[in-house]
Amino acid sequence: MAKYEQIADALRQSIRAGELGPGERLPAEDKLAQQYRTSVPTLQRALAELATEGLIDKRHGVGTFVRTPRQRVERNNDRHQWEKDRARRPQTERLKTGSTEHDTGLEVTDLTFHAEYREAKADEDLAAVFGVPVGTRLLERIYRTNSRDEDAPFALVHSYLVHDMVAANPDLLDHTNEPWPGGTQNQLYTIGIELDRIEERITARPPTVEEAEELGLKKGVSVILLRKICTDINDRVVEVSDVTLSGDRTELVFTTPLKRW
Repeated sequence: MAKYEQIADALRQSIRAGELGPGERLPAEDKLAQQYRTSVPTLQRALAELATEGLIDKRHGVGTFVRTPRQRVERNNDRHQWEKDRARRPQTERLKTGSTEHDTGLEVTDLTFHAEYREAKADEDLAAVFGVPVGTRLLERIYRTNSRDEDAPFALVHSYLVHDMVAANPDLLDHTNEPWPGGTQNQLYTIGIELDRIEERITARPPTVEEAEELGLKKGVSVILLRKICTDINDRVVEVSDVTLSGDRTELVFTTPLKRW
């Protein structure tokens, strides 16, 4: 094992054992180099390894700190039935919590939320999924939610609805009504739509420069791409969402009940 790898491993173990706690400042690089009897460039290479792993943050002109773990997100497939169950409940109850709170365990007051609505036209991809002609007018909804203690959102969400379908309730075209109590399933309920099933397709890849910046990703962290396709009881696709998730904070949990013999 190379010297820089030995140093990185020693520091890694100290962080994982709690000997170096979240937010704690590491000694200056020259001090650490003396401690590990190595050169500053070798020490810097070890620190670069830990920064890539997301264990430390180097702040220019300030120092190197043990990184505070980001808020974890557990996204499981029970959430969809949970959302459907609450879609018809009183508004006072729907106001108390939402899907992000469900996935993170945080409270409404712990979060900041941003929504942007704009018109879009169905490209070949979305037209094929919705079963509509290319160019069909869509309502694109862009969502960002983050913990008040963090700058980066939990995910980048682009949700698409067929414009003429949701226009039956003008309130659904107004972004100032967000966050909508009960989310999309309640919005659809207001125009007489009940979901029958939700399909989620998942892939992963390196982030774009823009995604890495917006999600606050360290070098080497991938993004998880989730496409959610919602189909109603009349076998009609009524919503498509493209969700970009941070690979270092998101756990996808799928539980599949099996029929007994």
